[in-house]
Amino acid sequence: MNTNLKQILDDAGISLPRRKEIHKPDSESTEKHELILLNDDVNTFHHVIRMLIDICRHDPLQAEQCAHIVHHSGKCIVKTGTYNFLKPMRDALTENGLSAVVQ
Repeated sequence: MNTNLKQILDDAGISLPRRKEIHKPDSESTEKHELILLNDDVNTFHHVIRMLIDICRHDPLQAEQCAHIVHHSGKCIVKTGTYNFLKPMRDALTENGLSAVVQ
């Protein structure tokens, strides 16, 4: 896990469960994926914004814009990268009550 992400998660009091190492084909480890946040009509804007800042390292304006896009469109791409880079963020978002997928 990225040391900066680990520090952010530690500072926010978020602990991720240990993951089993799964061998992925080379194409999946380098292929670009998208972390998509889905609207859930449960979480407050403040909570969504805080999680995007803490977990996805968004700046406050970017996090607020994503929260509005999710609210009005039902989903928003909040990060792109390799599967291995995005999965811990997806796990942290879902552990904090948000709905997110990696595609």
